[in-house]
Amino acid sequence: MALIEFREEGLYCPRAQVYIDPWRPVDKALITHAHADHARWGMKSYLAHELSVPVMRHRLGAEINCQGISYGENLKINEVEVSFHPAGHIPGSSQIRLAHRGEVWVISGDYKTQVDRISTPFEAIKCQHFVTESTFGLPIYRWPEEEQVAQEINQWWGKNTEEGKCSLIAAYSLGKAQRILSLLDPSIGPIYCHGAVANTNDLLNEQGLDLPEYHRIEGREKKSEFKRAMVICPPSALGSSWSKKLQPYRSAFASGWMALRGARRRRAADRGFVISDHADWPGLNDAVQATGAENIYVTHGYQELYAQWLREEKGLNATAVKTLFEGESLDKKDED
Repeated sequence: MALIEFREEGLYCPRAQVYIDPWRPVDKALITHAHADHARWGMKSYLAHELSVPVMRHRLGAEINCQGISYGENLKINEVEVSFHPAGHIPGSSQIRLAHRGEVWVISGDYKTQVDRISTPFEAIKCQHFVTESTFGLPIYRWPEEEQVAQEINQWWGKNTEEGKCSLIAAYSLGKAQRILSLLDPSIGPIYCHGAVANTNDLLNEQGLDLPEYHRIEGREKKSEFKRAMVICPPSALGSSWSKKLQPYRSAFASGWMALRGARRRRAADRGFVISDHADWPGLNDAVQATGAENIYVTHGYQELYAQWLREEKGLNATAVKTLFEGESLDKKDED
């Protein structure tokens, strides 16, 4: 019996009788992180990193049966050793290690090897079997240093304030928005957040994240209050009736896809910033190599191409696996 099976409900460990990030309702679910394509409604019980639990309750309902676990804490479920380890994707994101009689699997969920200011850095875990995403699994995707992106964003914001325009930047409400917030220079002007972003900020601050000061947009503000402001909103708010109340403004979109020509035009934004919560090409390859795994299972993204490259160039037993995980998308309105 294989320790992990790929079933229509999701990744399944038959010995422990648990699923990892299932996309259909099951009895017991281990959750890598709180994004909507990995933490879905309808499970009888959830186990996730302790920082993910409040966000999951906010998104899925306060009544869900959800237990928290810390990084490195060891559990035994029907003789299967289970532990959660940092994935570096967003606050609380985890890789899940499952081991039984010397057979070790690591299911990474979404991950990022680039260190940021809000997430626990990615930790490579030795294993024989590694399940990896491939959202940006092509050599063209290489992220700039975070300090460079911070400088670009703050320079753009400063220029907009000189013109008397609000700066509106779209980013996913969980993870990306907090990362953008951590990069801002508050001496330029006031920082405001859309309600969906502010709700998530509040939950994470309550868990000790200690984000920079921001103001929640209540809808009662005067237009003059936004002339020098930076506003962080979910992608769904960009170009909406909500954003029109902030005019005049300059808009930006933050995503790894901004590395592609034409991506900014697709989002109808004035500016694009290359910043992603997923691993770039070097990050993916560094992570795969660091695990020492010979068997690689490639999920969402460029899974067929990346699996082929790992087989032909690295000599690994790499297989493309179809899942319902979505990764980072230009077309998704938000992670909420």
